[in-house]
Amino acid sequence: MAIGDLFAFREWDDTSWSGLAECKGLAAIFFPPAAERPQARERREAQAREVCQSCEVLIDCRDFARRNREYGFWGGESEEERHAAGYRLIAPIGVRARNIS
Repeated sequence: MAIGDLFAFREWDDTSWSGLAECKGLAAIFFPPAAERPQARERREAQAREVCQSCEVLIDCRDFARRNREYGFWGGESEEERHAAGYRLIAPIGVRARNIS
């Protein structure tokens, strides 16, 4: 089975709400670079949180990330916050590294 065949089974959500998102063009503050230090992560996520506060599709974005087990900062919450709320990632690299259960 090819890797593309695995994605053929996934049901994709409607993402029409994303056109109204305040974060367009700001991927650098919503997704961590490799080997990001904890202090840098805190600053980056604080910037992302500010953008999300004024976004009209915050709830749609958060729900999408929770349903699809997304990585990064979505809908005003980090991977850790989604994990703590009971929404697990498929392979929670950052969460596992910080020993959050």
